[in-house]
Formats: sequence, C-alpha cells, structure tokens
Amino acid sequence: MQGVLTGFAVIAVVIGVGYVIGRRGCLGDNGREVLTKLAFHVASPALLFTTLAQADLSVVFSARLLVTAMSTAAAAGVFVVVGVVRRWGLGRTTIGALCSSYVNSGNLGIPIAVYVLGDASLVAPVLLFQQIMVTPIALTVLDLSGEGDKGPLWRRLITPLRNPIAVGSLSGVVVSATGLRVPGPVLDPLQLIGGMSVPAVLLAFGISLCGSSLPGRGADRSPVLLSVALKAVGQPMAAWALAVGVFGLHGAPLLDVVVTSALPAAQNLFTYASRYRVGETLARESVLLSTVAAVPVLVVVAAVLG
Repeated sequence: MQGVLTGFAVIAVVIGVGYVIGRRGCLGDNGREVLTKLAFHVASPALLFTTLAQADLSVVFSARLLVTAMSTAAAAGVFVVVGVVRRWGLGRTTIGALCSSYVNSGNLGIPIAVYVLGDASLVAPVLLFQQIMVTPIALTVLDLSGEGDKGPLWRRLITPLRNPIAVGSLSGVVVSATGLRVPGPVLDPLQLIGGMSVPAVLLAFGISLCGSSLPGRGADRSPVLLSVALKAVGQPMAAWALAVGVFGLHGAPLLDVVVTSALPAAQNLFTYASRYRVGETLARESVLLSTVAAVPVLVVVAAVLG
C-alpha cells in the first residue's frame, strides 16, 4: 500500500511541477503541445516497444484482455441505451460512449502502470484493444453518421496503423512472439528515449490544467455527468465483477485490471469530436472531470485491492 501511495505522490508532484511551469510560462505558448507530441510520436512508442519486446506475452494476452473488452462494452452500452432513449443523436451518443469507456492508456496509463503497477507492459492489452478494435469501430460509426469532416473511410479503418503508440506496441509484440533479440546498440538508445515518456506526459498534463474553466454547467450537463459516472465508477466496478465472478482473478492481476479500467477518459477523444464537429463540449468536459474523479477512485482501488 505504501508503494502505491508513493507512486501516486510521485505522479502528483510531477503534474504539479507542470502546472507551475504552465503558470510561469517557462516553455512558452507551445510547451504543452511540444511535450505531448514528443511523448506521443517518439518517447511512448519507444517505451512500449522496449518493454513489450522483452515481455512475457502470456501476461499481455490473458484473461485481463477479456475483462477489459467486456467492461468497456458494458460501460459504453449503458451510455448508448440512455442516448437512444434521450435522443441525443448518433454522433453525440458515440462520443459519449467513448468518454464512458475509452481509457487514457497512453498519456496517464503508462505512468500509472510504471509507478503504481510496476510494469508498463500491463497497460498494453488495453492500448492494443482500443487502437485495433474500439477506435476503428467508433470512427466508422461517426463516418456513417454523416456529421463533420468525414474523410475517406479507408483512412478511418487503418487508424491503428497510423498511430505511433499502436505501431510501437505491435512491433514489440512481434519481436517478443518471434523470439528475436534486439541488439544492444539499437535497444539502448530506444530505452533512453523511452525514459522521456512518463515525465513528458505528466508535465504536459500539469500545464494543461492552467486556465481550465469549470465543466458540467452547460447544455451537455446530463451526458457529461453520465459519462463521468460510468467512466469513474461504472467501468471499474464492471471490471471487478467480471474479474472476480467470471474469471476468478485475485491479487495483482485483479488490481491490474481494475486500475486500468479506472483510468480517466483519453484526451484524444476531444480530437475525434473536433474532427467530426460533434459532441466537442461533451468530450472536453468529460475528459477533464473523469481525470479529476479518477484520482480518489484509483487511491481507493489501490487501498482495497493493493
């Protein structure tokens, strides 16, 4: 338990440093954007590749992946049912369903996996499932809804192949599955670059907190609050029930799946909403509120299951 709280404390301190940097303007107007792009395009793919290339794939592809898939479907399904009943529209309901179930496995998932769970590869099943299955399906639905800047359908379907984090993860899985040995002169610089991922992500997140307005007060109040409740409480509870009742998980595996399910909504959901010009306020406010709500939820989960 002490190690878990120490991990959260480390994350909180680095986020706090990022907030101070943002308030003082030390990195200029584009500091957060540069750090985010550095982590997304370079450091995080390197970290996941080097981790998965040396990982035991029986841990990556196990009952945990099924728990993730089923809890994701449960949380998203509840929002879809409510959205249909309330007539929120196909595009808006799709964005809300994503905000209810699509976890921030890249930006916050990696630091939490490293500092709380002790292994970055534990977030890989969630990341791969979301990039390979959830993202193409959701973007295809948004395309078919006829809202916003759709773009060619084939580009939406190959989204995982254009995502550097997914490419880094899949490449690591291939190396591990084939038993290839990455030479030291190649692996060492990749590990050095990967070491930038966690601090860059946390600093960028801290900077993003500067100047944020209070969410949950506009016309999207109902879908925002529903998506946050499902994301912060519904999905981790579903993951716990499935893990214990269906798959018989306990100990560290149970902690892993519940912690990853309790991660907040991913920041790139606002990018999707902006591209399709639907549910932008819903996405922005859901991401912010679920991120705030995730902190006490994760602490409680770690205290009870850790």
